[in-house]
Amino acid sequence: MLTATLEPGPDLVHYLPIASTVISAAFLAALLRRATKRRFPPHLLWWAVGVFFYGLGTAIESTITLHGNTETLTRLWYWAGAILGAYPLATGSLYLLARRPLAHALTAVSLTVVIVASIAVLLAPIDPAHVGPYRPTGHAIEWTWIRWLTPVINLYAALFLIGGAIYSSAGFFASGANYRRAVGTALIAFGAILPGIGGSMAKSGYTEALYVGELFGIILIWIGYEFCVRSPAPRNTVNEPADEKSLVASSTP
Repeated sequence: MLTATLEPGPDLVHYLPIASTVISAAFLAALLRRATKRRFPPHLLWWAVGVFFYGLGTAIESTITLHGNTETLTRLWYWAGAILGAYPLATGSLYLLARRPLAHALTAVSLTVVIVASIAVLLAPIDPAHVGPYRPTGHAIEWTWIRWLTPVINLYAALFLIGGAIYSSAGFFASGANYRRAVGTALIAFGAILPGIGGSMAKSGYTEALYVGELFGIILIWIGYEFCVRSPAPRNTVNEPADEKSLVASSTP
């Protein structure tokens, strides 16, 4: 604890989550408006949930920077970021890419893991020695076995969120049918990768890299999403409205 009190105060980079939170809130409002107009399709609802937790995580980081860290804030930060950071967004992509029965089945299985991990994080004891004054870290979670669950959840999320966006972007580029959607889905894929890179660096103590990745990630995701929704609707779609079925990359919101 003595070492923690001697740490220098926050730098400018530690205030970046404030901007990320504001952008996430505005993005969430845009998603809800679109969902309302389209009678709340499941993929848009899941994206909205994903952006909400994205913003919740950065809001917690903002609170830690402005008012200092606590055991409760550390616990909630890990839950919102490591457990629910990308999963809802990936589930939205799943509902956009797959047939409804398959999406329901995969979500039922994966959501069970997420619920178990969430309960574990919310009940796990916190090591006060790892609760820094303004830099949260997952090392404060004393039940280390939880760290075996988070990679499973994040790999699942990456498969549908990032993988789906890359697949969609490659398809649009190859067909030459709609370059705006190709660019949009590529931006979403890249934006989704950045928080993951930052999170990996945060595990090694570079929390600042996470803050940078979160800010630029949400910006790129939103720009990519707007590229997609403002593009002409593709032809020959099945089951879903044309402009929604093609938004594989919007799986990030």
